[in-house]
Amino acid sequence: MPGGKTHLRIELGLLGLMSVGGAVLWWQGTIGEKELGAFLGAYLFSSLFLSPDLDLWESQATRRWWIGRILWYPYSKVFRHRRASHHLILGPLTRIVYLGGLVLLGAWGWSRITHQRLLLPSLRAEILLPIIIGLYIPNQVHIMTDRIWSKFRVLRHRH
Repeated sequence: MPGGKTHLRIELGLLGLMSVGGAVLWWQGTIGEKELGAFLGAYLFSSLFLSPDLDLWESQATRRWWIGRILWYPYSKVFRHRRASHHLILGPLTRIVYLGGLVLLGAWGWSRITHQRLLLPSLRAEILLPIIIGLYIPNQVHIMTDRIWSKFRVLRHRH
């Protein structure tokens, strides 16, 4: 399989291309700046911090969380590498739901300790879809890169 740096280079290279394409669409008035910004921000966050390799405790993706990587330890024990975490639809969903659950748990804990209600920001409908797409695409790229790499490796060993 490609290493974490290779995955990140591919994902960020595609982000560059999508940024240019997005700028053209924005300039033409096809998409708004908030939608484009939400997509690009979510894509970058997902590439750096929501990789399918978060199920590997020693992966670069996990190390990027620095001290916060401890939060991903339970995830790495529940989701075995290259199983659900590398599913095209369920993989990103597990990480999004897991991270969302941690945020809600943290907000609940904060409110219990401080006796203050912590209000979480709400997402407006027009940027929700670009955020979801931005969170998903880098994961699709990662998983498809793994699959293509595996196919080429099998073909190369046959000859």
